[in-house]
Amino acid sequence: MQLIDTHVHINFDVFQSDLEQVRSRWQEVGVVRLVHSCVEPKEFPGIQALAARFPELSFAVGLHPLDAKKWTPNMADEIFSLASSNTKVVAIGEMGLDFFKAQNREHQKMVFEAQLAIAKKLDLPVIIHCRDAAEAMRDMLQEFWHQYGSVKGVMHCWAGNPQETQWFLDLGFYISFSGVVTFKNAIAIQESAKMVPEDRLLIETDCPFLAPVPKRGKRNEPAYVYHVAEFVARLRNVPLETLAKETTQNACRLFGFTLPDPSEANQSEISQLQKHFN
Repeated sequence: MQLIDTHVHINFDVFQSDLEQVRSRWQEVGVVRLVHSCVEPKEFPGIQALAARFPELSFAVGLHPLDAKKWTPNMADEIFSLASSNTKVVAIGEMGLDFFKAQNREHQKMVFEAQLAIAKKLDLPVIIHCRDAAEAMRDMLQEFWHQYGSVKGVMHCWAGNPQETQWFLDLGFYISFSGVVTFKNAIAIQESAKMVPEDRLLIETDCPFLAPVPKRGKRNEPAYVYHVAEFVARLRNVPLETLAKETTQNACRLFGFTLPDPSEANQSEISQLQKHFN
């Protein structure tokens, strides 16, 4: 069984002391590809180094809406240049709108639209963060689509209700569920997870945040995407292997991945065992 965690932040300090062990655990549960999101462009060198260290890791570059105040006149050119500089860049983001306690809504919209334009120009998918802003997000995307054409992408760590979910499905987006879907009171999110078509569904951890049940309250890590997959499979009344295959194929389609050859995976396991016993 192969899994893809479509949203991680393993560059954070909480992973510094044991990142090799974290990697061993994601390999043990079958995570074969990961997408590292980017909060702001200055993270790029560190994330790039991680992608060189871990061949299964691809990444994005962009500016998070909660960091929109850091936008500068030359940042669009910077993001475009960075995204063009490395073949392991598979998306622009994370980007979007976060209206939870926000006082800078119009500025966020400007920064978001600028990054949509970069993704359109590079023909890269977008990783969208949307908190308490679904209606404004829908309206902005519809207007951008009307003026410039569609952009492919994913609504990451999705927490919307079924009506909001349908808005973004109608716009062609993939919908990605994190550990939040496993929380007891996440009824609307669970209903959304049931309704997403099998060819638009993705899973993620958003680690180190939002660890799923039964790891809730602990530091989240990519291996825990297994628990997200397991829970969503039960919600949708399909075997775990089916859910894993669907979400893995969808991630490959969106981000342009190819899956590792099983013989390569076996050789990697042999190498790990040799390291352990030598």
